[in-house]
Amino acid sequence: MTAPSTEPSTDLWAGFDTLVADESAAPAWDEPIPLTGRRELPSFPATVFPRWLQEFTEAVAEETQTPVDLPGCFALATLATAAGGRAVVQVRGNWREPTNLFVVVALPPANRKSAVVAAMTDPLYEAEKQLKIAATPAIIEAAMTARLAKEAADNATKKAAGASPDERDELIREAVSLAETAETVAIPTEPQLLADDATAETVTSRMAEQGGRIAVMSAEGDIFDIIAGRYSKDPNMGVFLKGHAGDRLRVDRQTRKEYIDHPALTMGISPQPEVLRDIGRVKGFRGRGLLGRFLYALPASLVGQRKVITDPVPADVAATYERNVIALTLALADWTDPAVLQLTPEADAALLAFQERLEPQLAARGGALGHLADWAGKLAGATARIAGLLHLAEHLDDGHTQPVSEATMHAAITLADYFTLHALAVFDVMGADPTVNRARTLLDVLRENQWSEVSRRDLFAKLSRAEFPTVEDLEPAADLLEEHGYLRSYVPERTGKRGRPPKPRYQVHPRLRESPT
Repeated sequence: MTAPSTEPSTDLWAGFDTLVADESAAPAWDEPIPLTGRRELPSFPATVFPRWLQEFTEAVAEETQTPVDLPGCFALATLATAAGGRAVVQVRGNWREPTNLFVVVALPPANRKSAVVAAMTDPLYEAEKQLKIAATPAIIEAAMTARLAKEAADNATKKAAGASPDERDELIREAVSLAETAETVAIPTEPQLLADDATAETVTSRMAEQGGRIAVMSAEGDIFDIIAGRYSKDPNMGVFLKGHAGDRLRVDRQTRKEYIDHPALTMGISPQPEVLRDIGRVKGFRGRGLLGRFLYALPASLVGQRKVITDPVPADVAATYERNVIALTLALADWTDPAVLQLTPEADAALLAFQERLEPQLAARGGALGHLADWAGKLAGATARIAGLLHLAEHLDDGHTQPVSEATMHAAITLADYFTLHALAVFDVMGADPTVNRARTLLDVLRENQWSEVSRRDLFAKLSRAEFPTVEDLEPAADLLEEHGYLRSYVPERTGKRGRPPKPRYQVHPRLRESPT
């Protein structure tokens, strides 16, 4: 019997050198890119504003040491308060856009939001005071007329009640006529431009009283709690949806009846970033289109980097801003039919080119904005609204007599591109991209199973069918992890000429097998 050889079998060790060579030749893993990494977001392009508005916006940002995004967005909301419900942009055909806006700027506490909001909106309160003073004589006169008419109707009623039968019919006709006259005397409502911490019912009533318009401006996000149902069991967002779009609003209840032909609601809100996560989870907020109506800004906080001694807003810059905002507000306040702002052919062509650039990005598969189609689908309309506001700010005295220029439309498109990049970041915070959410699930599964390498089939077997109904749903998430450096995909070489081709496999970044610290 031959003794067993102590030398290694040629067959056993066959290919060992090649295996070692392959492992040593494998590229090293780079540090993966976090899925939650913050996007590089642009600063608000205040240079697109007319000079008087740019100077004040930048000066407020300097004095308060806040990102220019905050006063910049509230400058737009201020213009929208002045013009909303009083001017529309005629785009083309039957397409008209009102000039009210919904704007959200998310910043953490200690960013002096209240000071900025006050600086930007103070002229609106001053304009409101002037409107009230101007309206006071008419209100007093109407109230006195109504009181006298009611007294006359009451006296006629009493006289008819005590009259003889042959006089009663004539006196009743006279009493009825006087009562009808008393009912027709309308007492004007005291002018109001802004509301804060208002319920949906209050917003509706204020708009009905104010000829269809009102603005909600706040340095906090309480309005979202109110919409979500702080004072009721269910979200109450109808007035906010229709108030943005300008759709006819009718309230017909036993306790109140209100009708607004063309509501125009403006909102300027500055909540904390955590509020964005919360509103993204509120049932119906996105499904019914509320979140798609806001223009979002998510600037980086300057807390910890601020100058202690800052330059105050120059007195002449502040005075010009106040004067111009008041003038624009008062000039449009008495318009019952809105001023119609036309586009030059060049401005229309610029907007059309923007629409053509935007449309492919809305595709559900492969479109950069496909997961934000509810928001981005309204972006062309928002761009037209912004163009109208910039036009009115540029032509304070005669904006309604001149068409919107190509340069103004390009300025509005610049702002639209800014809001697009910020919206992508905001909807990331809200968890709006299903591919990113699924990629996070994959990361959790990879960490739990400690694989160094895994087949697509084995990986799919560990996933919930509710989130990953088919293998095709796995692939975009795995592709995203590969782009971020967490996975490497490859197809093994075929070992024989027969049988099915090998299935893809994934190599897993060693970082996912480390114990969390």
